[in-house]
Amino acid sequence: MKRNLILVLVLALALVLSACGGAPAEEPAAPVAEEPAAPAEEPAAPAEEPAAEEMMEAFKVAIIMPSSITDLAFSQSMFDALLAVQAEMGGEEAMEIVYSEGMFVVDDAAAAIRDYASEGYNLVIAHGSQYGSSLQEIAPDFPETSFAWGTTLNTFSDDGITNVFAYEANSQEGGYVNGVIAASLSEAGVIGVVGPIEAGDASLYVKGFVAGAEATNPDVVVNVNWIGSFSDVALASEAASTHVAAGADVLTGTAQMVVGAIGVAEENGALWFGTQSSQTSLAPDIVVANQVYDWSVVLDEILALIHEGTYGGEAYTITLANGGLVMDYNSGYTLPDDVKALADAAVAGIIDGSIVIPVE
Repeated sequence: MKRNLILVLVLALALVLSACGGAPAEEPAAPVAEEPAAPAEEPAAPAEEPAAEEMMEAFKVAIIMPSSITDLAFSQSMFDALLAVQAEMGGEEAMEIVYSEGMFVVDDAAAAIRDYASEGYNLVIAHGSQYGSSLQEIAPDFPETSFAWGTTLNTFSDDGITNVFAYEANSQEGGYVNGVIAASLSEAGVIGVVGPIEAGDASLYVKGFVAGAEATNPDVVVNVNWIGSFSDVALASEAASTHVAAGADVLTGTAQMVVGAIGVAEENGALWFGTQSSQTSLAPDIVVANQVYDWSVVLDEILALIHEGTYGGEAYTITLANGGLVMDYNSGYTLPDDVKALADAAVAGIIDGSIVIPVE
């Protein structure tokens, strides 16, 4: 009887132990069922990332230029300004720049303008007054693309076009300062000017230069030669040689073809005055000063308006007063103190309005 009771107790204890041992068996079930649920929600976070990337997409700028980005003149002045603005904005990730250079043929330039607009560029710059008719035709087809061109103040707003900006340079201002210095330094009293086509900022520069020279020395002779081309280096060289043969010991000129004229000046020991971009690197022994265009003054304004939703309709002018025109002196050329004082006085007079430059 006692053995039977012990057996019953043993069996009962076994059942109790079996029941107690069942609790751990269920514990793994909870983590197995619950753990996958947490990671299952993690992919939702990366799903937001593309939206952030779209907001940070680079502002896209395309520029069409008549000459090289290293022409030491008109085209380089705008390209250098774009690079400066790009750096200010944070580099290539913030602002993308593409360009077409050497677009002498207007039809080719027009095709490039349309292509860039079709590809979704935010701002397309047609850097040349010869591209105006092309912009007038193309801009209405892309109302949410901004276009800009110069040198001019015509935004085509009279034609109902609302997405074109325009810009120009008061190049007569730096021209006047260069003329003051040139007349002060010329020993022969004869100065030669090599002009491209008598229009736009080229015409303004020459008028300002002549005015500054004559205001400084009424007896100075300033011979001006318009070669009828912005790009013919050989013709510019020939014109410069003609000036030297006529007794000029100081030369100046404007547009990309002046590299030929600078070469002639260097060969003959004539001083040179530049405009649009710094030309000192081409002939550091004879370049005295340059009027440099800083188009970033204009670009900053245009980009700000585009970001606010204004695609065009404004025109801008760079001047000595707003910092868009900068007098750049060759540190390798020793400019006499009295001549530098005359130049500084001319700059101050132009800015405060006491010097009025005739350009008509």
